[in-house]
Amino acid sequence: MITVTLYTRTGCQLCEQAETDLNALQQAVPHKLVKIDIDSDPTLVNTYALDVPVIEVGPYRLKSPFTRQDLQMTIGAAMDRKSQLERINDSAYQISSQRGQTVSGMDRFSFWFSKQYMLIFNLLLVLYAGMPWLAPVFKKVGWNGPAQVIYTIYSVLCHQWAFRSFFLFGEQTIYPHAAAHVPGVITFEAATGITDQNDPLRLAARAFTGNPVMGYKVAFCERDVAIWGAMLLFGLIFALSGRRLPKLHWLIWGFVGVVPIALDGFTQLFSQIPSQFIQSFLPYRESTPLERVVTGALFGLMTAWFMFPLIEEAMADTRRLLAKKFAIVRA
Repeated sequence: MITVTLYTRTGCQLCEQAETDLNALQQAVPHKLVKIDIDSDPTLVNTYALDVPVIEVGPYRLKSPFTRQDLQMTIGAAMDRKSQLERINDSAYQISSQRGQTVSGMDRFSFWFSKQYMLIFNLLLVLYAGMPWLAPVFKKVGWNGPAQVIYTIYSVLCHQWAFRSFFLFGEQTIYPHAAAHVPGVITFEAATGITDQNDPLRLAARAFTGNPVMGYKVAFCERDVAIWGAMLLFGLIFALSGRRLPKLHWLIWGFVGVVPIALDGFTQLFSQIPSQFIQSFLPYRESTPLERVVTGALFGLMTAWFMFPLIEEAMADTRRLLAKKFAIVRA
């Protein structure tokens, strides 16, 4: 027997009329009626609130307004399709039909995850963005082993050059490269004696984690701190909004998020290539901590804004489909 799903809500007269019409059609087109109250799940409200009553039968959907004749034609078309698929023994249809009759553990997990994924994502972002800050804390209290473990793990994810990193518990929070020309601060070269001349590959600058006077280096560079911190900030805002913020247009993501960080990063990178030809039109430059933080924050914020609403669309579809399946199986 074909299953007809009626999306309804309390106090909807059109929904009551649709149910009456469906019951009247039982002899002409026998079917199993499953009613789903959209107020049982916010996703269903967002999907169907403006259209109820909504009928789904097989691959077909009817939105209000519709007549009893529309219902009969739609159910009849679904029954013909079902008979044809059964007659040719379509394997995909058989598998889909069997899965639609039972609720598996994976179904329950998927439904739970589709509701709680932002909590999980935000906890992962807290862990990922927060661990680098524990490294200088551990160094401060003398836990050098755990601190080194964090530095080592994050060394494969970030260059960790000390002159592009934040410091805790020292004279300054930043020790920029002399070429950045940041006024009013001690440069990295002046504080450590490590220069590009005696450390051309910048391996010593990468390995340097700090000392009691300068403080201790965060295991992420300034730009990465800003990127992941901004993503976490938007993740929290998105969760608190009930995942209702609209998705960001890809052009805004590109021009506001990608272009500034690309310009800052690539002009810095290419200007530092030892080539007279390049330096003839692109003078040597080292971006300042402020430039790295601003461009990193814009990239992280725009990327999260572009990505999370898209994920929510997919999760909303999952919740809607599984809510329908659970109701059908219960019926």
